[in-house]
Amino acid sequence: MTSDACYVYIQLPGSLDVVTCGRYQREQTDEGVALGRFVYGQSYLSREDAVALDPFHLPLTSREYTTVKLGGLFGALRDVAPDFWGRRVIERRKRTTGLSEFDYLVYPSRGRIGALEFGDAVEPPSVSDSELPGVHDLRALREAAAMVESEAPMDPDLEDLLAAGSSVGGARPKTVIRDKAGTWLAKFPALEDRWSNAAVEGAMLRLASECGIRTPETRLEAVLDDQVLLVKRFDRQSASGNAEYRHRMVSALTVLDLDDREVVERSGWSYLSLADELQRWSTEPLLDKRELFRRVVFNALISNTDDHPRNHALIAPVTGWRLSPAYDLTPSPVRSLEHRDLAMTAGEYGRHASRKNLLSASPRFGFDQGEANHVIDEIVQIIEGRWRQAILEHGGSDIDCEAVSGSFVYEGFEYAL
Repeated sequence: MTSDACYVYIQLPGSLDVVTCGRYQREQTDEGVALGRFVYGQSYLSREDAVALDPFHLPLTSREYTTVKLGGLFGALRDVAPDFWGRRVIERRKRTTGLSEFDYLVYPSRGRIGALEFGDAVEPPSVSDSELPGVHDLRALREAAAMVESEAPMDPDLEDLLAAGSSVGGARPKTVIRDKAGTWLAKFPALEDRWSNAAVEGAMLRLASECGIRTPETRLEAVLDDQVLLVKRFDRQSASGNAEYRHRMVSALTVLDLDDREVVERSGWSYLSLADELQRWSTEPLLDKRELFRRVVFNALISNTDDHPRNHALIAPVTGWRLSPAYDLTPSPVRSLEHRDLAMTAGEYGRHASRKNLLSASPRFGFDQGEANHVIDEIVQIIEGRWRQAILEHGGSDIDCEAVSGSFVYEGFEYAL
């Protein structure tokens, strides 16, 4: 059996204080079974301002928690660990692919999502967000990301620059930068892109906002011959000087207590269950459930097939939790005109992206069918009337519009089942 351990640090809500909150240990048997252990520190539990990393799966008690899910990682910890792209960057920096889940978790990243950090010292280290790359570094960062994708040789200084954002999730190339306005996720074009992802994703976030969905601030930056989409980090809030408050954040995967290795069968991937969980997690459950319904409708009407549980989240700016702003809203020009599916169950007819299926579950989201029908009509009208212009307004071309034109308000959405 092998064993690794680290201390877990947290930036307290509404404070710039970073304190040690507990200790995490991951054990792996010779047969490959991983067991995670977490225990809060007694000094942390005695604080009046102590908050739980997860109020339902890791509540504030002195007991030792254990898990075998997520490769021995608790959901609240896995949510702030690197995902596919970040792992590629780390492997490039470490010159190996033979890293464990623990190695990825504790790899230093100044742009880490949420309020947690990890280390081997009892006392938390001093970390400054002002050390993040800036807008002036975007050209070098764009070149470095392309080198990671193509596996081209890279200067170690470029690797260091890109590594600042190695903990952010998703498969697409990205990093974290900071300017006077705050901290931003910089999303770069990918080598296999068939349209301007920056223009299209930026337009989808604008459309979502027009449909009554909360979205983060965005802007576009021209870099070389490309556009880079900057998305304002909603888990950060400016404080005095260059400092920022950091908010706790958990994914819907954690809220639903799921294992991300269940991708094939999608067991437990359900908007209905997420709406139910909002009833106990959220400090404004009705508002959040109703907004979640709008997001389901929006995803169905833009053919967003990447709406999996890690692309939904809750944040805790203070002590209470709320549904986070929407993110990663991307259309997929699926060929079928008759039937399209969401990634998660949305009604009595499973994942089917249709009006009838969405209406079948509307009471779970706090709407009667008449209200839900009105919401759907409103979003249909906005998307039909605005999607092309929104893409053009975000620097997209007619070619970009044509490439994604089959995504919006597909014919089968209105078919009777």
